[in-house]
Order: sequence, then C-alpha cells, then structure tokens
Amino acid sequence: MNTNPFFPEIKGNFGFGCMRLPMKDGAVDYDEFKKMTDAFIGAGFNYFDTAHGYIGGQSETAIRDCVSGRYDRSRFLLTNKLSDPYFNTQEDIRPFFESQLNLCGVEYFDFYLMHAQDKNNYKKYKRLKAYETAYGFKEEGLIRHFGLSFHDKAEVLDMMLTEHPEIEIVQIQFNYADYEDASVESRKVYEVCEKHGKPVIVMEPVKGGSLVNLPPAADKILRSLNGGSNASYALRFAASFPKMAMVISGMSNMAQMEDNISAMRDFRPLNEEEMNAMGNVCGIFKSQNLIPCTSCRYCVEENECPANILIPDLFASLNAYDTFHNWNTKFYYNAVLTANNGKASDCIKCGCCEAVCPQHLEIRDLLTKVAEVFDKPRTK
Repeated sequence: MNTNPFFPEIKGNFGFGCMRLPMKDGAVDYDEFKKMTDAFIGAGFNYFDTAHGYIGGQSETAIRDCVSGRYDRSRFLLTNKLSDPYFNTQEDIRPFFESQLNLCGVEYFDFYLMHAQDKNNYKKYKRLKAYETAYGFKEEGLIRHFGLSFHDKAEVLDMMLTEHPEIEIVQIQFNYADYEDASVESRKVYEVCEKHGKPVIVMEPVKGGSLVNLPPAADKILRSLNGGSNASYALRFAASFPKMAMVISGMSNMAQMEDNISAMRDFRPLNEEEMNAMGNVCGIFKSQNLIPCTSCRYCVEENECPANILIPDLFASLNAYDTFHNWNTKFYYNAVLTANNGKASDCIKCGCCEAVCPQHLEIRDLLTKVAEVFDKPRTK
C-alpha cells in the first residue's frame, strides 16, 4: 500500500465514491454494499465520498447503516459536501450540515467540500458567505479538511483559489478522454491546482463507465498491453500525476470493487508504453467522424457571435457525446457552457463565424446538429 503524500490519514490513493451504489428494487442493496465496504477496508483503503443528493438521499443513510454503524470511526474517512439546492440563506447552512452529520451517523467529516462549483453558483456561495461559514466548522473541529469540487473552466478555478487560499484540496473531473477536451479542460484545471499548490481528488476517472466499454479498435490497443482491465488503465492514468491525492471510483458491484482494488492496492503509475496507448485510444475517439474543430476560437474571439454562443465548446460537447453517450456531457452543456451563453438553437444563421473559420467548417449546419442532441424540448 502506497503512503499518501498529502494526507497521512488517507490509506493509499483510492476512494469509494458512493454515488453509484448497488441497487435492488429502487433501494441501495445493503447486503452488497456491506460486502463491498468490507472488501474495500479489508484491502487497506479507508476513504468514502458522498453528498446529500446522491441516490435521491439514500447515499448518506446507506453509509450510516453499512459503514459508520459497523466500523469504528478510526477505520474510515468520510467526505461530504455543501450542495447548492439545500440552502437559501446563510442561516440554512448550519442546520443542513448538522443534518448531514446525523444522516451519516458521524460526529465530524474528514473532508467537507463546496459542491460542484462553477462561476454561476459560486456567486450564491459568495453572497451567502458559505465558504466562511463552512470553514468555521473546521475551526470548531466538525470537519478536518476544507475544499471544493469543481465543474467549470480553468480560469474560473484560478479565480476561486485566488479568492480562497484557505482551500486545502480540490476535486475535479479528470480522465484521459477529457484531458485535452475543450469543454471540460481536465489538463488546464489540473494545472491550476498545481499552480496554487493544491492536492487533487479525481472524480469520473472512468468517465461514468464510458472508458470501460471502449470501441473495438480502442479496446484492442489496451488488450495488446497484456495488463489490466480497461478500468484499471483509466484509474492508473488519473493517479499518475504528481498532485493527485485521491482517485474516487463509483462502484456498483463486487466485480468492479475487486477489479479496482487489484489496480490500486499496489499502485504503479503508467509507464511510457501505457501512456502512449492512452494517446492512441484518444486518437481513435477523434477519428469517429467527429467535428474537426481545432478550438482556435477565431469564431468567438475574432468575431463576436451575436447570439453569444461558445461554438468550439459546444462542438467539443457533441464530440464527447457522440463518443461516450453519457449524462455528464449533457450536464456540462447545460450547467457550464450555456448557463450564461447561447445554446446551439439560438444561432441566427448570420454566417459571421464561417467567414473566419480556418477549417472552413459549415458551422451553422453543425450547430443544428448540436441543437438536435442537446436542445430537444422535453416531452410531457
């Protein structure tokens, strides 16, 4: 078991994300979750991650009944989060926090994060002094470490960490598919953490499972390495960077738990051959008839879009969706890319963007394709 270089109380660099727990008849399968917990702790790991809204509120109580109610508090670490929907005034924060402690069956949290921060909800957290209030819980001994989880562009994180140097750790989406993705900016976000000297917790290391079931040609590349599973390469990629304190995996059955443990118990960073393989896999993703936008940003910087559409970012989102077909891409489209900017369906077809595009893309038609995927009206 590798010693955690940032937080000695963390055993290893692998955490149990409790957003995708085993389910049975609409409820968490306690028998399976207990077996997974026993295997996880038995393998020498101790870090659990939850939030109030996970699994419709079932995650916290499942932790109480399957983890904190069965193990001495010294045997596990628990992270929880202050989530936007659950407070509307500064006075709401403490009772919500205390309810989380009660639901999880603990007297303190080892880590407490400002949840899913982006430039929009950050305004609310700032206005209601959520950072200051939550940091006060640390001064009271109710949390051990204070941090944030993040879903936005690198420049936004840079601003947040500049304004809040008290942040001890940052949780980001990071995987080899998103590493150079223009809509997620995994590499750039990680580099901001490096710049500010903040250890990193990785979420979505297998991109919601998308890096497990790969296209045949990509799968063949990883099989040729004669090593671990597709998931194991994704986990090890995420953990191979120097500021990574923890990689969290959301596991929903014992088979996934056992596979992840085998990859992380005696962790080895990816070697040069394996890193090159990750690049080749990404090359296959890019060859799947995706929009050949280079993100030069001439269409939005050299020419101001009348509808304020972040054209390269929306193209990157469609490319990611066509490759992985996962919920996370739609989340980024709605919560980050179009929250304060135009949607693809807002295009007025003026053609100014096409006039400056070095790739001569038919941007208006491509935005129509983006709109067909992301801007469909909800069916009643």
